[in-house]
Amino acid sequence: MTLRYGLIGCGMMGQEHIQNVALLEGVEVTALADPNDEMRQAAQTLVGSDVGTYRDFNDMIEQESCDAYIIATPNDMHLEPLLRLLKYGKPILVEKPLCTTLNDCRQALKAAEESGVPVWVAMEYRFMPPLAELIRCVTNGDVGQPIMMSFREHRFPFLNKVKNWNRFSQRTGGTLVEKCCHFWDLMRLVLNSNPLRVFASGSIDVNHLSEQYDGQMPDILDNAYVIVDFENGARGLVDLCMFAEGSYWQETASVTGASARVDAMIPPPESFLPDGEKRVPLVEISHREDREIFRYETPVDPEILHAGDHCGSTFYQHVNFLDLVKGDLAKPLVSLSDGSWAVAIGEAAETSVKTGQSVAIVPP
Repeated sequence: MTLRYGLIGCGMMGQEHIQNVALLEGVEVTALADPNDEMRQAAQTLVGSDVGTYRDFNDMIEQESCDAYIIATPNDMHLEPLLRLLKYGKPILVEKPLCTTLNDCRQALKAAEESGVPVWVAMEYRFMPPLAELIRCVTNGDVGQPIMMSFREHRFPFLNKVKNWNRFSQRTGGTLVEKCCHFWDLMRLVLNSNPLRVFASGSIDVNHLSEQYDGQMPDILDNAYVIVDFENGARGLVDLCMFAEGSYWQETASVTGASARVDAMIPPPESFLPDGEKRVPLVEISHREDREIFRYETPVDPEILHAGDHCGSTFYQHVNFLDLVKGDLAKPLVSLSDGSWAVAIGEAAETSVKTGQSVAIVPP
């Protein structure tokens, strides 16, 4: 039996989902919904002519022909289809961030609790091979009690999307929600604690300064430092720069514990590398007492790597989501609560940037 997925939102990330679902056995995308003709047609080209296409996601849902749904609309458009789909009882994967505000996340949490429908939030970084290995090392006790965790992401600016919706905080939640939700999620997971407060400093200094859309200038941050304090005494740090295309590693994650430090080094997508250049993600463990250093590669199968720009994480996420759809997994590995906490931290960090003050993080 082939499981049928319905995709709501056929833009860049929606098309990445299509390419990764195509690598799975026993599942296919059979319905597409997007009001933008160009994006919908591009997605249809990837799937094939037999797929059902709709301008309005409500029309697609009313067909009741899918076994699971993926929501990959712009951030501020996640909540409406999510609330509608909860009435149909089918598993849902909703893109990150869950919503643009904590209040909207709470609405999603309440509705999902009442419906009992499993909802998976697409925090695919958990499944990226070098970060999955970092998580394994910490979970196995290789670093001892984790005390500090940091992320450094030095990368290219936000890409162009339909009507450049991702240039505005009102639609994205702000850079520290849109881009950094992955980091907040991983911090809670790895440090095994909830956050207490955040202090952030950031600005828009280089990117998008000469752009205007409908008379409005973009307002998203292009650089920031963020510090997060956790209930168990651990600390997290994010160093973000969105105008650093020349960085050898796009992202570096580090966890330092009482015994050792583990680092995961993640290259940019292949499409951003010089022609023909290959960079393999690495993990390195450095021990305090004996000063031994273990460094090893965490390669990704080329077919999986070419199916998206997230170092294979979208594919491995879908492998696990498929287990949920088939009933082999009791509950989502990334819950609505996880997605809501990530938005709560990012929203507080955006407030801290605006006020110049540390901000207490309100639980979802």
